[in-house]
Amino acid sequence: MSRVLSQKIEFVKGVGENRAKLLQEELNIKTVDDYLNIFPFRYDDRSSFQLIKDIRNDENVQLRGEIVSIDKIRGKKSNRLKATFKDSTGFIELTWFRGIKWIADNLQMNVPYVLYGKVNQYAGKKSIPHPELEHEQKFNQNANFLSIYPSTEKLNQRGVSMKIRRSILRNIFALISKGDIVETLPEHLIKQLKLCTRYESYYWIHLPNRQEEILSATNRMKFEELLFLQLRILQQKKQRDLQLIGLNFEIVGKYFNKFYNEKLAFELTSAQKRVIKEIRRDMGRGIQMNRLLQGDVGSGKTIVSLMAMLIAIDNGYQACLLAPTQILAQQHYQSIVESTKGLGIRIAYLSGSVKGKTRKELLHYLQEGHIDILIGTHAVLEDNVIFKKLGLAVADEQHRFGVVQRSKLWTKNNDIPPHILVMTATPIPRTLAMTAYGDLDVSIIDELPPGRKAVKTIHKNDAYRSFVTKFMKEEIRKGRQIYIVYPLIDESENLDLQNLQTGYEELLQSFPKPEYQITVVHGRMKPQDKDLEMQRFVSGKAQIMVATTVIEVGVNVPNASVMIIENAERFGLSQLHQLRGRVGRGADQSYCILMTKTRLSKYAQERINTMCQTNDGFKIAEVDMKLRGPGDIDGIQQSGVMDLKIADISHDSRIMETARHFAINILDKDPNLEQPTHLALKNHLSRLRLKNKNWGRIS
Repeated sequence: MSRVLSQKIEFVKGVGENRAKLLQEELNIKTVDDYLNIFPFRYDDRSSFQLIKDIRNDENVQLRGEIVSIDKIRGKKSNRLKATFKDSTGFIELTWFRGIKWIADNLQMNVPYVLYGKVNQYAGKKSIPHPELEHEQKFNQNANFLSIYPSTEKLNQRGVSMKIRRSILRNIFALISKGDIVETLPEHLIKQLKLCTRYESYYWIHLPNRQEEILSATNRMKFEELLFLQLRILQQKKQRDLQLIGLNFEIVGKYFNKFYNEKLAFELTSAQKRVIKEIRRDMGRGIQMNRLLQGDVGSGKTIVSLMAMLIAIDNGYQACLLAPTQILAQQHYQSIVESTKGLGIRIAYLSGSVKGKTRKELLHYLQEGHIDILIGTHAVLEDNVIFKKLGLAVADEQHRFGVVQRSKLWTKNNDIPPHILVMTATPIPRTLAMTAYGDLDVSIIDELPPGRKAVKTIHKNDAYRSFVTKFMKEEIRKGRQIYIVYPLIDESENLDLQNLQTGYEELLQSFPKPEYQITVVHGRMKPQDKDLEMQRFVSGKAQIMVATTVIEVGVNVPNASVMIIENAERFGLSQLHQLRGRVGRGADQSYCILMTKTRLSKYAQERINTMCQTNDGFKIAEVDMKLRGPGDIDGIQQSGVMDLKIADISHDSRIMETARHFAINILDKDPNLEQPTHLALKNHLSRLRLKNKNWGRIS
């Protein structure tokens, strides 16, 4: 970095010690470089002027005129300053509530001003609070687009306005030359993509004169940011593949073949077969597998993971399956024990509730190699859980486990780390997969098993409650079971929501005992009580389960055919899709009923419409990312995607694809960026790595 860019911000004209301290406290700005890397989030178009007679409420306006009166108005609690502004067509009131003394001392009457501000209407009268005012003779006619930056209340109170911040920027650009902002992209890339230079991109993004300059600067900066993100991810993946020796599972033997030929009760889908081939290839090439398996709820990820575990056993190694909840781990255990009956595979279950002599014996057998597959919860990650030869570690619903927790799977082998397979039923949009999981190999199961009927999703409001109750009774008469999910446990004074406790009491009136049995499950229950209530439903003793979102992951009841979600407008798309996935697991037609209030916000309506229109998890994930942004998608906060300052992967998918394409081409030709043309890339990448500690090598 050049001497000017590394200079402390306080030495720039217009900053000084006090403002520098404030900028550091509020925006973490310490140097000139820090200041340049806070980017505008919008621009005010100052290319045209309005007349007072034409202005409308709630719009930003730019006016030419004069101040014809100034009055200080005393109030009971605080004072305000009022002025009257006049142009050739009329008058408008200006008001200030802060900094009154300084403003009153500096305002001049009957002097031409350029005014910019937002029009408010109070008691039928238009006014402009806290307008920007500049003497017309000082107004820069060329500055048509004024940059607007993130700010804080403290900065505004202390007078560090947008005008002041732009003035500091002009002073910075008077100090620096084009050579101070070092080019990071190869010249051939700039020419091929017709990008502006790095200096131009910084100047134009902060102090543009034309719309074309803003567009050119933004495109260049987004491409650069995404290119370096992809270079970082892909180079890391290449280095991991070269450096990390993996277990070489060349044998596909008796356990795998016997299971496939004799025990598999149904034909695998073509997607499952494709994914198994990808996993087999990974496990047999002597490089550690680090693969993400995506598949919608009910797509058959578990059977794929079981067949991968059988490959490990065929090669004389052990396998483990990690699940986020006890009930899900138990269901995996029961399902896998049932599926592998007669194969002679030794399977054990471990959770926090396995204690005493049973636990001691289990850990002994595991260490001695007498257990082939260990299925369990977080308890599997504990230091005293020691395998003899762990060959494959599978993590189900991987976003429920932190990076540090997942990293412990690597330490379960002393010499060579086990192969890693992480699974998720939360579909990840393509652009997000290229970033958050860009250094993993990704497999996708994108079709449901044959015979599975798509869940019918229906939207109803409170006026149709009697219809829904009648429908529930009809389904129960057919022998089906029903989930009802609520967003809250107890009544809230602040949120007018249908809550679990009230809902349960109302249900008892429509579904009285002993004819109907209702079980209740929520997150505040003790684990043993929760498991007991869930087992009542799983065993069929209860026809209705009233629950909060604890059932989003972890219940597999093929006989449950109806999912009713109360206050569905309060749930995110990803959560609604996960909840819907609890039904539709049997051969019967299943239903998801979304209950909402009559009036919905625009975004709530879009979420509900999306759920009713499609069962495709990947389409839902794309809409979800556009509505919420990538950082709110489950598990992405820890991924580094949120480090992006200007690019937005929700909307910049085309730039992302271009950046990835060029990153792949560059690294294919020059993996270590050693060629002279790539020196700028290498240097900038090194600087970025120093800033960001990356956990990416741990799936």
